[in-house]
Amino acid sequence: MKKNVIVLILGGGRGTRLYPLTKMRAKPAVPIAGKYRLIDIPISNCINSGLNKIYVITQFNSVSLHHHLKSYHFDAFSHGFVEMLAAQQTNDSSAWYQGTADAVRQNFNFIRQRDVDYVLILSGDQLYRMDFQKMIETHERNNADVTIATVPVQKERASELGIMRINEEGQVLGFLEKPKTDEELEHVYTGEDFIRDRGYDPQGREYLANMGVYLFNRQTLVDALTKTDYTDFGKEVFPAAIRTRKVCVHLFDGYWEDIGTIRSFYEANLALAQNPPTFEISPPEAPTYSKMRYLPASRFENATISRSFIADGCQIGNGAVIENSIIGIRSKIGRNCVIRNSIIMGQDFITRPEDDKLEINAGRPAVGIGDCVIIDGAIVDKNVQIGHNVVIRNDNNVQNTQEREFGMIRDGVICVEKGAVLPPYWSLTESLKK
Repeated sequence: MKKNVIVLILGGGRGTRLYPLTKMRAKPAVPIAGKYRLIDIPISNCINSGLNKIYVITQFNSVSLHHHLKSYHFDAFSHGFVEMLAAQQTNDSSAWYQGTADAVRQNFNFIRQRDVDYVLILSGDQLYRMDFQKMIETHERNNADVTIATVPVQKERASELGIMRINEEGQVLGFLEKPKTDEELEHVYTGEDFIRDRGYDPQGREYLANMGVYLFNRQTLVDALTKTDYTDFGKEVFPAAIRTRKVCVHLFDGYWEDIGTIRSFYEANLALAQNPPTFEISPPEAPTYSKMRYLPASRFENATISRSFIADGCQIGNGAVIENSIIGIRSKIGRNCVIRNSIIMGQDFITRPEDDKLEINAGRPAVGIGDCVIIDGAIVDKNVQIGHNVVIRNDNNVQNTQEREFGMIRDGVICVEKGAVLPPYWSLTESLKK
């Protein structure tokens, strides 16, 4: 009998680790791969798994996210939906969400329905492709109260993630966040046999990392949150559930990347454009869905492009060189530009010649990237105005800066913030000397 599953996608908090990309938008609304947003990844996984009752929970900078979610529509007979649950004052609560568990608690009315069997909880800032029906099968086969998706990792990466300790049947006995010492790592050691016995090649991976994908029996989740004042799943709900409930793992052996930092976001994006890519963003059998924009095809004039994504509606000038980069929707790139190892997020709108003339008459560059611009190792957010002969390159390998007129440098990555205005002949190197 097909079970009724409600999906809750946690939109995260302020997204401080992705700042300044989250300065004007919620973390799930950050653009990725030129034409998508982070939220499209979990929603597409749900749709491709036959799950179409989806709530997105968020409370910070939610306008652009709400606008994007309106593009998801299902036919009238499927009863499917994608809706956003923003923090709000009600008769039961007037406070902001205090954590992941509290965010779910404040929206209990949507999961207390009689026809809900399971609640699937996902994160809004991860890159992966997963068939959740297989996870449901694992959950039912184990007669579990809670199932946690887990990916095998090597010892070197275990210290960066939450690692689970299990028994031979796959039941979770303990959980340790970012184990560092040999003693801590030994405590959560799984070994290769468990992975091999389930039909996967261990490849030296001996630890099981928490993916942040959780499947609850509805009543188990209700009990866990109504009988306690827990606010966080990882720190409070799961340790308690492990002691009192049957919590099992679902083994996942595919690409999975938490892209919650500037460096991980930057590297994961550029890896998408490699040949072959480390992760296929939209294969035919499981496409990634997004907003339909009805943009024209991109236009090139004698440009040289290699190992790059070029999204819809772009204009790339004569003599431009683009290497190992992501060029987002509606990007305008002038003549003889050189763009390497960079993410250009594009524009929210297409400007007319008269609009460009107004900007130039006001002493500002037109929206887009001017002629003879060099950009290397940067994330350039949307709607920037970059004049001719600008150089955006981290010549001195600066790792971090405070906010400046262009944005900031984080984890060694230059981040030009949304709507930044850089005049002709501006140079990052000279700017950092001031």
